[in-house]
Amino acid sequence: MNPAATTGATALSLLPCPRTADLDPGHCSLTADPIAGPASQRRIVIEAADAGELLATARRLRDAIRTIAGVDWEISATTVGPAHEVGAILRLNPDSAVPDQGYELSITPERLLVEAGTPQGVFYGVCTLIQVIEQSAPELPCLRISDWPDHAARGVMLDVSRDKVPTMETVYALIDLLAGWKINQIQLYTEHTFAYRRHPEVWANASPFTGEEILALDAYCKERHIELVPNQNSFGHMHRWLELPRYAPLGEVSEGFVTPWGEMRGPFSLAPGDPGSLELVKELYDELLPHFSSKQFNVGCDETFDLGQGRTKELCEEQGTGRVYLDFLLKIYAEVTARGYTMQFWGDIIEQHPELIPELPKDAVALGWGYEADHPFGTLCERYAAAGVAFYTCPGTSSWNSIAGRSKNALGNLLSAAENGLRHGATGYLITDWGDRGHWQVLPVSYLGYAAGAAYSWDLESNRDLDVAEATSWHAFKDPTGSLGRLAYDLGNVYTKVGIEPHNSSVLFWILQSSMEKLATNTHAYGPRVGELSPDTLRESLAAVDEAMGVLDAAQSTAADAELVREEFLNTARLLRHACRRGLLALGAEGGDDVRRELAADLEGIIEEYNRLWLARNRPGGLSDSVRRLENLRPDYADA
Repeated sequence: MNPAATTGATALSLLPCPRTADLDPGHCSLTADPIAGPASQRRIVIEAADAGELLATARRLRDAIRTIAGVDWEISATTVGPAHEVGAILRLNPDSAVPDQGYELSITPERLLVEAGTPQGVFYGVCTLIQVIEQSAPELPCLRISDWPDHAARGVMLDVSRDKVPTMETVYALIDLLAGWKINQIQLYTEHTFAYRRHPEVWANASPFTGEEILALDAYCKERHIELVPNQNSFGHMHRWLELPRYAPLGEVSEGFVTPWGEMRGPFSLAPGDPGSLELVKELYDELLPHFSSKQFNVGCDETFDLGQGRTKELCEEQGTGRVYLDFLLKIYAEVTARGYTMQFWGDIIEQHPELIPELPKDAVALGWGYEADHPFGTLCERYAAAGVAFYTCPGTSSWNSIAGRSKNALGNLLSAAENGLRHGATGYLITDWGDRGHWQVLPVSYLGYAAGAAYSWDLESNRDLDVAEATSWHAFKDPTGSLGRLAYDLGNVYTKVGIEPHNSSVLFWILQSSMEKLATNTHAYGPRVGELSPDTLRESLAAVDEAMGVLDAAQSTAADAELVREEFLNTARLLRHACRRGLLALGAEGGDDVRRELAADLEGIIEEYNRLWLARNRPGGLSDSVRRLENLRPDYADA
């Protein structure tokens, strides 16, 4: 039964697939026991020195049985009473031989048994058991599973700063989903979206997370064996701060700078030579960190491309940009460790100066990220491992800068990160989900990447050949037909039909991010020139959208947000179609006032639905910035 269990003609889809699993003869009934029959009262028994450690896990199992099978099992901490009343046992055995976070699950005709050496392991066994119940109740197949993870830390980082800040309900639902897939670390990527009490002007229009909300999220995560790791960018990506008069003097540059993909306007990074930069960072840490129980802290420090182009120009010319960067990173490290935390930081800048990697603190964690399927994870892993520096591999969902995702690229990127991390001794695996340039992708577009990353990081060999589309359909969309998972996968591959695959993005996304004039004259490293597009491939892309969406009506989702997911995919497809037709208009392959009028009307409908769907899962802060990028297309249709 590896990677899937077979019961009669029906395969069990388990996410992640367990390391070892075997079917046994017979079934276990949730609605009756072998002796007392269907009217009996059965129990979930906790066997542990401290039963309270497993109470939340027992409740999770009880609630699943109640919801799915329609029977109410009592929770207790004793086996006293008739043996046939014991329907399930959750056993915490410190002497268990199963590796850390692992569990053993058995289903016999008499009862369900989950045993592990830690409360976390029992929780993961129950998560697997619930997936069996969801697909087989009320008659469960008898089986035996022994399972444990490759990577100790398996995380998801959600961008809540460009521009979506999800509602608490959205975050709670996402945490529940990811916990069921054995994700055990969550980060909320923060630039300006925590409500710092001394800095209200920075987050005034952002609908930020408050201290009370973070405390509540932290408690919610802990109950599900997830570590909520604080995250605050502390060097680059500080433009939301530096654009304000109060903080502007701390910027490395004020008006603009050059990046690998072209020029950017305005300030971006803190000036490392200004004492006020470190003082600001210290002040933020002192307010933010007490809201988290985690003793890890991601300080960011990525993409400091403006370093050496402004106030530190002479210093960088004298000492080298890498040295100036490392010196400020070490000052941040000193502040983090002085507060009792382990520092995580993005590794992209130090990786450009490999001779400096051995100087990194050995108790810091480098986050080696890259988002293309062919990213050289092997090289960066080798360098960190050789220097004795702890590191994570950090792939992405490939959802951002894409509208509908880039499924093929995402799976290649996620798989490579798991392979190389496992080969070179990574201490963790962090799935990143960014929101660059307006965070246009809806949340369900990212589910495919979450599911694949959760599977690959848990046990690579058992999940290498996982049918990710099918697993996503079952476990993210609660759609046993497979339709929604296939739709998400296929819609996420429309980007391949255009014939041009710009770095970390899709052509159709750039067509909607660019004016007609810019499409004709673009020199941006990521965006396409009109002359590079083809009417034939744009029409093929249109047909691919229609084909992908053709399975939507066959879906039979039982998820609470099933109708919302349907509406989100409909508007996502509408955006893709609009991009294709806009590209044809730019090429002159379709033109005239009639087409412009149709596109103008279509754009208004897209914008109206975009606003509504945004507010279904997210706070209003950031919406105006995001939707303005769509509103910028109006002038191109105005003449009609």
